[in-house]
Amino acid sequence: MSRKKISTTVYITPEQNERLHLLHDRTKVPVAVYIREGIDLVLKRYEHALPGQMSLTEAPAKNSKK
Repeated sequence: MSRKKISTTVYITPEQNERLHLLHDRTKVPVAVYIREGIDLVLKRYEHALPGQMSLTEAPAKNSKK
């Protein structure tokens, strides 16, 4: 991932921190990489809830306001 990154703060449990650092110790992959991969997994799982371009075969959403 060579794109520019922004800094943010996340709070994790002590157990998550310990396990991430054990994983890092064994793989030498930075903890930040695992956190970004986790975010990508969540975004993929919930992409249906994200706004996006409507496909040509998708029916338009019905507007409840009249």
